[in-house]
Amino acid sequence: MKLPTLEELLKKGVHFGHQTSKRYPKANAYIHTQRNGVHIIDLQKTVKALEEALAFVDKTVKAGGLILFVGSKKQAKTIVKEAAESCGMPYIVGRWLGGTFTNFENIVKLTRKLERLEREEEDGTWEMYTKKEQVTFKKELDKLMENVGGIKNMKSLPKAIFVVDLKKEGTAVSEANKMGIPVIALADTNVNPELATYPIPANDDAIKSIEVITDLIADAVRGARN
Repeated sequence: MKLPTLEELLKKGVHFGHQTSKRYPKANAYIHTQRNGVHIIDLQKTVKALEEALAFVDKTVKAGGLILFVGSKKQAKTIVKEAAESCGMPYIVGRWLGGTFTNFENIVKLTRKLERLEREEEDGTWEMYTKKEQVTFKKELDKLMENVGGIKNMKSLPKAIFVVDLKKEGTAVSEANKMGIPVIALADTNVNPELATYPIPANDDAIKSIEVITDLIADAVRGARN
């Protein structure tokens, strides 16, 4: 798989870290320099980390494993959802439900309930109920779709998760670590890269930076399936 050049990553703003005052000490290894009070990420290290992460994705998918895409921050939601859908992987772009990994049986029950409500809406079962009851069903369906719609086909724990922001998705990362599920993640200069198994030094705020890394992960999934 062709990796982006340093110039391509520069154009996407992948190199821009956070303000120097927000530096996480363990991120030092990825920092090249600072400019106007902002840390600049060493893109050579980004490319090396991408190489390792994409090789892991390839191996995981070839072995039949699922990779869960996670990104609930505003600028990441659409990118993450579209990338996951494009490569047929599950995703969570809404609020992470506590226990998604550690109490997975309950999550499976919710996805089954969602599937039942969808089926009953389609086959006309709802028409047997009053308008008020139908409104209640619809509200429940919409809420379940928002919470577990992206993982309704995930019947077992994923073999890895891909996360856009280690800090924002702290609960997901913590549960993955607890369950021994490898974490692939963008690692900005304000987060602890050691929370990820495969940290990719990159700007986790800029849309183009999020997009280029997320799309590479999705491309690797598709490549492994072909």
